[in-house]
Amino acid sequence: MWHSDLELMSGRIKEMRSSLVAKILENGSTHNWDHFVNQIGMFAFTGMDKDMVNELREKYAIYMTMDGRISIAGLNTNNVDYIAEAFHKVTDGKKF
Repeated sequence: MWHSDLELMSGRIKEMRSSLVAKILENGSTHNWDHFVNQIGMFAFTGMDKDMVNELREKYAIYMTMDGRISIAGLNTNNVDYIAEAFHKVTDGKKF
């Protein structure tokens, strides 16, 4: 049962990583987001800088650490579209 639960949770994390990247790209992002899906665990480094993190916080009420680390466990099918759109808006035309 424990192994089954681990597989379910790790599968959900992988699915949310892939879904977020796919939706960011659907919004028109031209950035390479491979680093995001190639990471493992419940957190991911987005590569965003402090200015981008602050913009996400102030304009979109999306919170993460100042080094751009986000909790993947906080993503779900109800918020992934919103977060993807905000990520695209904050990173569009910027290098990171």
